Amino acid sequence: MRKFLSIILAAILALGLIPVLAQDKPIEISVYYSDNATLPFREDWPAFVAIQEKYNVKLNIDPIPIADYQTKAGLALSTGQNAPDVILYSSTAGANASLALNGAIVPISDYADWTPNFNARVKEFGLEDEVNSLTLSDGKRYYLPALYDKPFYDGGLILREDYLKEKGFDAPKTYDDLYNILKAYKEDYPDSYPLTTIVAPRVLYRMTMPSFGLSVGLNAATGTGTLSWDYDKKEYFAGAISDEYKAYITYFGKLYKEGLLDPEMTQDATSTSQKLATGKAMATYGYYDQIGGWEQGSDIEGLKLQMYPPLEGSKGAHHQPKNRTGVGPLFPIGTSKRDDFEQVVRKIDEIFFSEEAATIWCIGIEGDSYTMEGDTIVYNDAIKAAPEGVYKYMQNAYGCGGDCFQKVWYNAREMTKYDENYAAINEAVAAMPDAIQYVPPTPAFDDITAEEASLLQTKLLDTFEVWNDAFLTGKKDIEKDFDAYVKEMQEKGIDEFLKIYNDNKKM
Repeated sequence: MRKFLSIILAAILALGLIPVLAQDKPIEISVYYSDNATLPFREDWPAFVAIQEKYNVKLNIDPIPIADYQTKAGLALSTGQNAPDVILYSSTAGANASLALNGAIVPISDYADWTPNFNARVKEFGLEDEVNSLTLSDGKRYYLPALYDKPFYDGGLILREDYLKEKGFDAPKTYDDLYNILKAYKEDYPDSYPLTTIVAPRVLYRMTMPSFGLSVGLNAATGTGTLSWDYDKKEYFAGAISDEYKAYITYFGKLYKEGLLDPEMTQDATSTSQKLATGKAMATYGYYDQIGGWEQGSDIEGLKLQMYPPLEGSKGAHHQPKNRTGVGPLFPIGTSKRDDFEQVVRKIDEIFFSEEAATIWCIGIEGDSYTMEGDTIVYNDAIKAAPEGVYKYMQNAYGCGGDCFQKVWYNAREMTKYDENYAAINEAVAAMPDAIQYVPPTPAFDDITAEEASLLQTKLLDTFEVWNDAFLTGKKDIEKDFDAYVKEMQEKGIDEFLKIYNDNKKM
């Protein structure tokens, strides 16, 4: 009998009915990863290790500093040279639309049958219209967006609550309030720069510009760098040369001139932490999960940081725009040449959008990082005791809750990693009218128009960055030199750029 079974098994293997080798060997996928200095990638993150083991996949991660990420990804897409199988943290806003329509990116919507988990999450969250809005002029979508059941306020103005109480200040509500607080701190601590940054000025800009009615620069909500979206008129305007921008840069130029804004605007996480810990700074724009670590690193008795709802500027109180869809994985066209292309797509769908994988990326492994008591998530003792807070500890120690890897976000589950204070802040923000506005729509360009827009975008953004730095630091006078700046931007084609976007807008 045993001999008979051996013969039958050998015959089955010979016919290829049980592809043992294919099952044993993990599929390898090369990945571009946007690496943030506040959360540097680690290959030994338990969530990362568990995903690879559970789904029999080997992710060959290429961590690229976030400041260089879009440039390197764009170069890989445009040249096809050394492109990875997957660019993990991207979209088709801005220049990528041209690359997509010119055949550099796989139209992933053509392979919807291969993304059953993504499709299920879209249906579960009721995001069909939002996802359909991400299609380009050819009716195709070129990436798998991150999915949120509802937006939440994860970062904003963080400053020393203990100092406010000591000086009798109310919680700031406006940018004038913030100025007065920073001014008072500077008078008390002349060697300080009260407002500092995390990573780079782009974080400060994207969190503060909306209250002035615009979003421009490297992280512009439109993806253009120099255009902004008028939420009342539902059209684009030349934000980089607008009165809104002039008012904005005048305000922050004033902070810089008076020594209220840290001149070292690009810095690593350690530098930011040291400044807040030692009192060299008392405020920043950052994320709630960072507060615990900053407080822990300070020897100042009674130091207490708090995050506040968006401040009111000249155009209301708004945080950076957010959709219920975010950046996600896309596939360079070269990936479609792989013999196992279907398996690559199915694997990416599975490891980021399946229910089990989404849980791992969010809260780790049951029995290790947490246990379940009925429907309640109970974190292990080390996590609960972490001085930097549950969320930040799980990011650093487990690789959970990072934008690059986590692509499915359930608000209620996220809130289990925060304290009651954070929930109260979110309730306050939710009660504010349009505190978190939607991300402007991506225009429906054809390939020729997309390429034209991309060329204009590059030179306009480069020019803007030079002038913006000059205005902020006082190298150029905002009143005397603003007209010359506007003229140069017009000569570089900003009016033409604006017309292209408005002629092709979807709304």
